[in-house]
Parts: sequence; C-alpha cells; structure tokens
Amino acid sequence: MGGNVSIIKKLSIVALVITLAMLFCSCASPGANESRSDEVHIAIQPSAAFIPLFVAKEKGWIEESLTPYGVTVEWEKFESGPPMNDSLLSEDSDIGVIGDVPVVTVCAPGNDVIVIATAAQAADSYAVLVPADSDIRSAADLKGKRVGATYGSTAHNMIEKYLNTAGLTIDDINLVNITVGDAKSVLANDQADAISIWEPSVTRLTSDGSIRILASGSECGLAGTNGIVAREKYAKANPDVVSEILRQYKRAADELPKLDEETLTAVAGELGVTREQMDQIIPKFIYSVKIVPEDLDALNDTIWFLNENKILRKEYDIRDRADGSYYKVD
Repeated sequence: MGGNVSIIKKLSIVALVITLAMLFCSCASPGANESRSDEVHIAIQPSAAFIPLFVAKEKGWIEESLTPYGVTVEWEKFESGPPMNDSLLSEDSDIGVIGDVPVVTVCAPGNDVIVIATAAQAADSYAVLVPADSDIRSAADLKGKRVGATYGSTAHNMIEKYLNTAGLTIDDINLVNITVGDAKSVLANDQADAISIWEPSVTRLTSDGSIRILASGSECGLAGTNGIVAREKYAKANPDVVSEILRQYKRAADELPKLDEETLTAVAGELGVTREQMDQIIPKFIYSVKIVPEDLDALNDTIWFLNENKILRKEYDIRDRADGSYYKVD
C-alpha cells in the first residue's frame, strides 16, 4: 500500500503542476468571448459556502433580474475550485464561486480573472476528518500518515495549517490527492488515514458516527474566506449584469433565515444533504458580498502559504486583483 500511495502522490503532484501551468498560461485566444453580451455563464459547485447562489438559482431570481438586459443564464457545474478555474481561464465561464486557494491561484497577475466579492467567511466549514475508531487524536499524530485532500483547494491549505500547529509540514505526511466524491471511500477502504474536506461533506460524512472531526479551521488559523470571481474583460463589458448577480446573491443570503421549506429542501438536495443537516451547516457561515480588509488579508496569507510551499511561485498582493465596485449597496 505504501508504494502505491507514493506513486499516487507523485502522479498527483505532476497533475497539479500541469494544472497550475495551465492557470498561468491560459491557451484560450485573447478576447475570444469578451463580446458575449446576451448570456452569462455562472460556475457553481456543491459547497455550502455558496448556498445563497443555490437559493438564487432555485428561485430563478438571477434569470428574472437579467431579463430586462436581454441576458440569459447558463449554469456550469463543477465539483471543486480547480476545474472551475480552468473554465474561467478558457472563457467557458464568466463568474464563479471558489475557496481561498483557487481564488488566489486564478487571480494571479497575467490571468484575466479578478475578485469581485466575498461569498462567505467560514473557518469551521473546513475540517480534518478521521475514522471514529482512529488512534489519531492530534496534529502530531498525523506524522508519517496518509492524508487526503484535493490539491489546490482550501482543504489543502487547511491541512498545511493544522500540521503547522504541531511543528510539522506537508513533508511530514503522505499527501494523497482525492476528489470530494471519493472522500468517504478513501477512508473506508484505508487509502488514507485522514482527509481534509469542506461543507457539506463534513456534516454528511460525520452524520452516522463512523467518521469524526479531528480539527476545524478555526483551530489552526484558517480564515475560510470564499470568493466570487469574474473574468475581468467580461465584467468590464457587462458591469450591470455582474452587479445584478451580486445583488441577487445578497438577496438570497438575507432571505435565508426566513426561507420557505420547499426551497431549503431543494437546495439540500443539490448539496447532497438532508433538510435537517442544512440547519447544522448554515450557522457555520457568514454570507457576505462586500469585500472587507480582513478578507484581503486572509487571501494574502493564502498567497504566502502557496509560495512558501512552492505551489504558486508568484508573489503578489490580492488587493491589486480585487475590485469591489461591482457590488452596489441598495
């Protein structure tokens, strides 16, 4: 098993390098879709960090609000941030919702993507999980163990920060690249001793008692800042459309406490959780839109983390790649 994990790790690192190379050297022809004005492609992923977007989608609020502009909405579904980034850089998507690591990766200088809003702050929506009967009780116990995480995701950042609390680094574990969909089977089939994951997977995987939380984001200094990003050319060409989408996101966030059961049940289905689990998940998030200095500080910390681990290799200040002017306060 150790040899197989080593091979998987090496292949995963190669895959990550290729993905990052694509991010920094987008092969799409410049301006191929920048004139697209009659449609907007919104990239969405089944993360509880973006529940307001699912609510707006379910309600049809974005489609309705863009009708006066003659703009139709196309929803592009992804499992996580890295493939969503590829879609943005290839101009197949115009706007997307992603965690901190994908945000600072795709918004790096040279890429036509900027941060336009904050989707949510949610440190405790990220967690390191282990089997309930595991002997692993602390970060120090992870030394030499196999830990699964999606490379280039906020979960990757989470495991790094958690290891640091015990004076360990990523080199002290065998980091295995996993997908969100494989998380449960990875633990069940002994392909990893622990995994780093985000909501709604945290609640879903721990619900039957077979898996427990080893640590949450707030225990290791993870800010859990999730962003809304957009292709800069698209945003500049269609500012009213972008502003309207952000307005509907905020509308959905404000409606959450009084949202009807039918919509909540439908969104729970989209996330793969029960209606009751939704009540456990939502309080972990502060859904926002306005970018505040603390958000930018957290993203800059993520840039530091990626460069320190020689993943990004591109130092910059996220403030230079952020534009909060598209959110118009009512």
